[in-house]
Amino acid sequence: MLRFAHYNSQTHLRKLVFSSSNIGLLHMGSKLFLKPATPSAPLSSRRHLYNSCKCLVPTFCSKPISKIRPYFLKTNGFTSNATVPAPVHGGDSEVKNFRKLEILRRKLEELGIEMDTFTPGQHNHLQCPMCNGGDSEDKSFSLFISPDGSGASWTCFRAKCGWSGGTRPFAGRNSTYESSIQDNKVKQKKEITVESLKLEPLCSELIGYFAERLISAETLQRNRVMQKSYGSQIMIAFTYWRNGVLTSCKYRDSNKKFLQERDTEKIFYGLDDIKEADDVIIVEGEIDKLAMEEAGFRTCVSVPDGAPPKVSSKELPSEEKDTKYQYLWNCKEYLNKASRIILATDGDPPGQALAEEIARRIGRERCWRVKWPKKNKEEYCKDANEVLMFLGPNALREAIENAELYPIRGLFNFRDYFNEIDDYYNRTLGYECGVSTGWRALNELYKVMPGELTIITGVPNSGKSEWIDALLCNLNSSVGWKFALCSMENRVREHARKLLEKHIKKPFFDARYGGSVERMSVEELEEGKRWLNDTFYLIRCEDDKLPSVNWVLDLAKAAVLRHGVRGLVIDPYNELDHQRPISMTETEYVSQMLTLVKRFAQHHACHVWFVAHPRQLHNWVGAPPNLYDISGSAHFINKCDNGIVIHRNRDPEAGPVDQVQVCVRKVRNKVVGTIGDAALSYNSARYGYINGVIYPTDVHIIGFFLLPEYLH
Repeated sequence: MLRFAHYNSQTHLRKLVFSSSNIGLLHMGSKLFLKPATPSAPLSSRRHLYNSCKCLVPTFCSKPISKIRPYFLKTNGFTSNATVPAPVHGGDSEVKNFRKLEILRRKLEELGIEMDTFTPGQHNHLQCPMCNGGDSEDKSFSLFISPDGSGASWTCFRAKCGWSGGTRPFAGRNSTYESSIQDNKVKQKKEITVESLKLEPLCSELIGYFAERLISAETLQRNRVMQKSYGSQIMIAFTYWRNGVLTSCKYRDSNKKFLQERDTEKIFYGLDDIKEADDVIIVEGEIDKLAMEEAGFRTCVSVPDGAPPKVSSKELPSEEKDTKYQYLWNCKEYLNKASRIILATDGDPPGQALAEEIARRIGRERCWRVKWPKKNKEEYCKDANEVLMFLGPNALREAIENAELYPIRGLFNFRDYFNEIDDYYNRTLGYECGVSTGWRALNELYKVMPGELTIITGVPNSGKSEWIDALLCNLNSSVGWKFALCSMENRVREHARKLLEKHIKKPFFDARYGGSVERMSVEELEEGKRWLNDTFYLIRCEDDKLPSVNWVLDLAKAAVLRHGVRGLVIDPYNELDHQRPISMTETEYVSQMLTLVKRFAQHHACHVWFVAHPRQLHNWVGAPPNLYDISGSAHFINKCDNGIVIHRNRDPEAGPVDQVQVCVRKVRNKVVGTIGDAALSYNSARYGYINGVIYPTDVHIIGFFLLPEYLH
């Protein structure tokens, strides 16, 4: 935790603990004064009081790294070049700063951020309270406390964590929180050389290490891989060059811990290799870049900072604020010349997230992606060097040469659907030719296909709802489908009666409409209730508000996912809430609404029957209406997959009045039907039903015609 000095009742002098500066807290009278404590040794023999380790800053990769510190690590981790401001003596500012730090300490402790000591004005590297540093318990958590204690910010650099945030003790108009964070980021790039970094040629031990990874000494020499000594430990030095000038250097110890030179420009590793290159390969690590060269690909670069834990859900920041991927902007003139960029990042989730973050910045249309081959029966290779080590350079070349176009959302080619096309041809998907309606004559014209939209219309009292109910009963009987019903013109009990009569084939009541047929028994009713409960799910608005299309589709989606519903009935259109913007016409509204319904049907493989009444027909002579007569818009016929008109003859002189005419006026999928008319007859003598109930027997065609597919 953050420890602060306090004064007890005795006249003791306590220290306010700062990690790299000895500052005492002196209690005198009613005021507190800060002053430097007396050093225990001459300043000439010690490092400067306020200076910390320079030159190197830790860079944390996406892989677990060791908690062993190879050199000069302080108790609280790495520190930066920032210096602690000299203490000010006297006045009330010390009391205010002390109070801010105390409040800040409590807030950080509430977040689980605890440590023994801290250094305002510097980056303090700790173990992340969220991920605990992973399996290796790394100190990958960077905490920055502003010099005046006005704010704190933090970031965990473990790729699988990435927790970041900030807090302040107080809010105020003159807060220095933002400025302190921004000032810390603005740093002048320093110049470095091989001599100033004291880099050395690789020793035989490190050359042997690379040889085990199938990377030759020639490749190491060409890429100027060197080493640096820290006491008794030797670290690999990957040198970053631009136009032959050393711009940065990254170090790797034997425990796969990475460090990078501070205040240097972020660029790709191997940048000079992609000058004027048409094809550029981007990998996730320096060793992967060397492995690519062993396979014959020199126009390859590596990112300097590893991979993120996941793809950011935020919008792309501006070039100036895109600090995590600043190397892309620093090297954009190289990438802009490339016509094809192959993303050969690691195969794990962070590696795929890195590929997506790069692609969304440089343009997916230029990107290709690599799929690594299998290493054994169950595992895939993780990266380029693993392919080289286990499968050889030929396998690595093949993986790059077989790179695929990077997917662009909404843009596909037919190859993406070949498996589905094969299944369709072999009829292994199910219902490729539609589901029988249960009426032989109608099957020649119309079958039910999952994922389609059928618009049904007809003048009032023509039997539209009755026909749909009979169709649903037939589908349940033949293929076991379940349905969601949004039938707003029916009371639940009345709708249940109609469905039960069609299922049990007996009247619900002893009434005139049942004729001489015996009423269904109590046992049959109980069996029918169980059938109702297992087959149908009701979408109803129980208050006085009208349901909207979005509300209905949301509940229908829940019914599909929870109960396996395969069909949805919306009956009728004019009972829905159709509030639309003032600037939107009814035609535009209907178009958008039907698009939503069709997308729902296609996405969930659920057939939708949508009942829409025709507009008022002037001078109507009893003929069936057409789909263009539907009130609202011609889009009802334009957007539907199937269009059906249900019509009943009311004139005995014109023909039988006990028939329902099913006029199929549109069929988009010619595999499942065609345009034509069929009539369904009632058979009350056989089943004892009243007029208006449709049965799956005694059907005949009264009108059947085909339209030519093409006009010559």
